[in-house]
Amino acid sequence: MTESASAASRKPPSPEDIRKRIFAIVAASSGNLVEWFDFYVYAFCAIYFAPSFFPKADPTAQLLNTAGVFAAGFLMRPIGGWLFGRIADRHGRKSSMLISVLMMCLGSLLIACLPTYASIGNWAPALLLLARLLQGLSVGGEYGTTATYMSEIALKGRRGFFSSFQYVTLIGGQLLAVLVVVVLQQLLDEAALRSWGWRIPFVIGALTAVVALALRRTLHETSSAATRGSKEAGSVAALFRHHKAAFFTVLGYTAGGSLIFYTFTTYMQKYLVNSAGMSIRTASTVMTGCLFLYMCMQPLFGALSDRIGRRSNMLAFGALGTFATVPILSALQIVSSPLAAFLLISLALAIVSLYTSISGIVKAEMFPPEVRALGVGLTYAISNAIFGGSAEYVALALKSAGHQSSFYWYVTAMMALALVVSLRLPREARHLRHED
Repeated sequence: MTESASAASRKPPSPEDIRKRIFAIVAASSGNLVEWFDFYVYAFCAIYFAPSFFPKADPTAQLLNTAGVFAAGFLMRPIGGWLFGRIADRHGRKSSMLISVLMMCLGSLLIACLPTYASIGNWAPALLLLARLLQGLSVGGEYGTTATYMSEIALKGRRGFFSSFQYVTLIGGQLLAVLVVVVLQQLLDEAALRSWGWRIPFVIGALTAVVALALRRTLHETSSAATRGSKEAGSVAALFRHHKAAFFTVLGYTAGGSLIFYTFTTYMQKYLVNSAGMSIRTASTVMTGCLFLYMCMQPLFGALSDRIGRRSNMLAFGALGTFATVPILSALQIVSSPLAAFLLISLALAIVSLYTSISGIVKAEMFPPEVRALGVGLTYAISNAIFGGSAEYVALALKSAGHQSSFYWYVTAMMALALVVSLRLPREARHLRHED
């Protein structure tokens, strides 16, 4: 776990070492939960605070304005992936994770304390945008560094299982954001929520970020002084000069992975309402249950990868996603039973779990230590911003144009790409095997 870990890790781990590594996984992933809670609570609270920052517009325009600010956070992710990947490779994983969660804390605290348009005029939406840019930058850097750290700290033979907790906390952050908003809706009336209640989730996010910051301060560094001091550490030029094939391989299957993830998570509630004709309350209940089950699936599929290999997981993900996407989405379009919808979406999320449970480590295993965080973070952020962030927009645009089924085939085509690209994956870890 320290710079001498390479030699020590050749010995069977002691119970004390196992406990330390488990605590490190918890500490690292706690920040991931906070990051995603803070990022998504904005979307769930926008309906309440939109009039405070865009008062001159009609309700639809207000939500479009807040959605535009939300989208700006996605656009910052590639920059965050590059910046924090460089910091992690040149100055250490711990430093990058500390800065990342601190930046998210500042973004949430800024939103919680922001004066409204009535108080400071156009400065209010401008500062809201600034806060979201900070949060987008932070989330963009969080994924790559956390995935790298968790892959390096996890025990040999159980890396898939331990690394799966990155998505446990990612999904958990989304569920926690929903839960906080639901509780506030029960405790406060709509007038109070629109006046001041919407600030509470952002205060909670800032406070939990402080807890995550304290936990991350106890982490041990997993990168060595030699790799941090390398002239190629955190270098985009070095990444493309020596690891171009790995970069585009990871970029290819991450594009499909991000698209199908957002299709069956964030977009699916709207799909059930707009296409299947379910009520908003019923669709919300179905999706809450699906996301909880999806969160619980991650360690199971991560452990599966430790038995059958990451490449086998990825090939199964690509093949099943290619052949099952159109049938599942077509069936959901005409579903009438909430239970049937729950089962169909859960089936889709089980397929997605073959990828998400190991997405961090399968990328980390493609890059050497000196550019690992950069390689993981940048590929994820680019694919996520382009394909994941646009999933809902593309789906709604095609539906509006009368070509809803075209979206099904779009997702299928990207899954076919993920399958083809996954064939290029090595049968064993390229760059982590010598560190075991």
